[in-house]
Amino acid sequence: MQNTKINLTFNCFTLQRYAVSAVIRKCIEAVLAEEGVNIPCEINVLVTDDQGIHAINLASRDVDKPTDVLSFPMFQLEAGKLPADWTGYIDPETGLCPLGDMAISLERAVAQAKEFGHSVRREVGYLTIHSVLHLLGYDHLDEGEQKAQMRSREEAIASTIRRMQR
Repeated sequence: MQNTKINLTFNCFTLQRYAVSAVIRKCIEAVLAEEGVNIPCEINVLVTDDQGIHAINLASRDVDKPTDVLSFPMFQLEAGKLPADWTGYIDPETGLCPLGDMAISLERAVAQAKEFGHSVRREVGYLTIHSVLHLLGYDHLDEGEQKAQMRSREEAIASTIRRMQR
């Protein structure tokens, strides 16, 4: 994959900033590679706390509670079917395809990691994979075929990342 620009912003304090940044970057790059996105892209990532994501959730979705991750795709892509020609998606000023924005609650990721009995890195990685798939058109609203398709891709990509780490 070529030149993915990841604009990573932290608005919460964490001693794990370097590790969290590395996981997010690795997972974004892995999803784009596994999904066959071979154009220069740009993704904005905000790492926040429950209060920050709660405010975003309320403002953008009218949901008055915190959540673990939010995704804001720039385009309505079809899951698993990338455009044959990305020309119309490229920002002429940057030469990049702005896929969208994501917000991750590190506070929620820490709590979920503890709840599920795995590492914060793994939870942040899963949330990142999940969010990038949303940016690429995957969804899980129907609790049926769409959800199964998305979960299958999440697991396949996570497995690929784990194999790369060995």
